[in-house]
Amino acid sequence: MKVNRFSRIGFILAAAGSAVGLGNIWKFPYITGENGGGAFVMVYLLTVVFIGMSIFIAEVVLGSTSHKDAVSTFETLAPEGKKYWKYSGFSFLTGVIILSFYSIVVGWILNYIVIAATKLPSSVSQAETVFLGLLKEDIVSQLIYYTLAFLLISYTISKGVKKGIEKLNNILMPALLIILFVMFIYSMTLDGFKQAFEFMFYPNFEKFHPSSIIIAVGHAFFTLSVGMTTIMTYAASLGKKVNIVKASMMVVTLDTLIAIISGLIIFAIVYSAGQEPSKGPGLVFITLPAIFYEMGSIGNIMAIAFFIALAFASITSAVSVLEPTVMYLVERKGLSRVKATYGISSLFYIFGLFALLSNTNEFGAVLTFGSKNLFDWFDFVTAAILMPIGGIFVAVFVGYIMDKQIVRNALVPYMGERFFHIWLIMIKYVSPIAVFIIMLNETGIIKFA
Repeated sequence: MKVNRFSRIGFILAAAGSAVGLGNIWKFPYITGENGGGAFVMVYLLTVVFIGMSIFIAEVVLGSTSHKDAVSTFETLAPEGKKYWKYSGFSFLTGVIILSFYSIVVGWILNYIVIAATKLPSSVSQAETVFLGLLKEDIVSQLIYYTLAFLLISYTISKGVKKGIEKLNNILMPALLIILFVMFIYSMTLDGFKQAFEFMFYPNFEKFHPSSIIIAVGHAFFTLSVGMTTIMTYAASLGKKVNIVKASMMVVTLDTLIAIISGLIIFAIVYSAGQEPSKGPGLVFITLPAIFYEMGSIGNIMAIAFFIALAFASITSAVSVLEPTVMYLVERKGLSRVKATYGISSLFYIFGLFALLSNTNEFGAVLTFGSKNLFDWFDFVTAAILMPIGGIFVAVFVGYIMDKQIVRNALVPYMGERFFHIWLIMIKYVSPIAVFIIMLNETGIIKFA
């Protein structure tokens, strides 16, 4: 049977597609300015290299060594008597929960491409009315675009590694880079570009606190899609004789570069309009559409380009988190790829329907439990608990359980003995502790001032 493998560039684009998501474009820029600008960026880059990338490389080692699904990877590479480590592979279920709410956001973005191409809201207040109307009242429109997102994601996965995932990323990732490059060049001509640059890179130590370090470590971990076996699964389809360290570094570099460029673009536009940065959905779906309207015809073009870029980033990420579950069902349960894909997709689609309805006025009260509705609970549980636990499993398994000679053989030819020992220290001691602290902070068990 012919085994489909990623090419080197295919793996880099697919892994980058997984890493580059909504967090790069609307979260990273804001938390940078909120936590000290250049000081935060410096800490973030260091934590990306020494913590985020250490676990990223560990997942690549696991996948490229076993060439199996996540459960089989842990089972195969665990020594005799420790085969129970296979249950760590079920971290892939985190991706199913993530898709239950993430695909709803993909639907919002697809909707906003249409809004950008037809009629942008003329003011911030009108933009807020449009977004809240969609979120809380317009169930039909949300269902239409949510279903479209579901079909795009499922169809891509059903086509397999070469014809589906790699082909999608080979098209969308270069297109994303081109769109961002053109928008970046334009943003450099705006009056607010200098202020945007200072917002992101000027060290403001008054805003830099101990909690800023935790936030930097947390974002460095989450932005690389580690902790839910996605990178491990992609690496399982990696071709032989690929320099996995170099490929990993290229993915991390691309992910970070897109986050920085996106921030400069967004805040150059915001400051040029005399507005102040806002958080998350408010920035993307309320502030920016109104600003694009004020820019006239060029604003319509910018709006369409921006939301297409956002759609590309979100779709490639969404596709990546479904693949580990599909691969498990194909390899361990003997299902065809099509049956596995649409079977598990139907499950996340049903969960997503309840998450979607939990944001609405009509069903919100019924689907709210404690302080959060179902949409927010899915987000919280995956980001604050499941992903950190998955990352800790990987770090502990590779650092303490897996045969060290296998790990050494996989990495030393590409990074040398000195850097291998540094990486080993990071994966055994620093990374699991850092991720555990992230989990404590995110869950509110311990809050760092």
